[in-house]
Amino acid sequence: QVQLVESGGGLVQPGGSLKLSCLTSGSITSIDTMGWYRQKPGKQREMVAIDRGGPADYAASVEGRFTISRDNLKKTTSLQMSSLRPEDTAVYFCYVNKWLNDVDYWGQGTQVTVSY
Repeated sequence: QVQLVESGGGLVQPGGSLKLSCLTSGSITSIDTMGWYRQKPGKQREMVAIDRGGPADYAASVEGRFTISRDNLKKTTSLQMSSLRPEDTAVYFCYVNKWLNDVDYWGQGTQVTVSY
């Protein structure tokens, strides 16, 4: 069983930066997938950034502005967000897929609001 706890959400002005962090319980290996998704009001959850143990994949809308990182020993993943836009406003979810049993785990979500 893996539990995920996000932190770092909040209100930021357009053009600003914010860093989200996710702490996981249980063990994390280098071949487990870690990532971030987001869900805008009235929309389906969408992938933002995924780290499958190799080069990360990013949604086209955040490429060049967001950076995912991970620390397997500390069992954390982070999402550094820069040049934020109002359309980045969403609830952001941390995600882990354990390679061993192919089970998905989700955090509770953290709100990011980009507005003046």
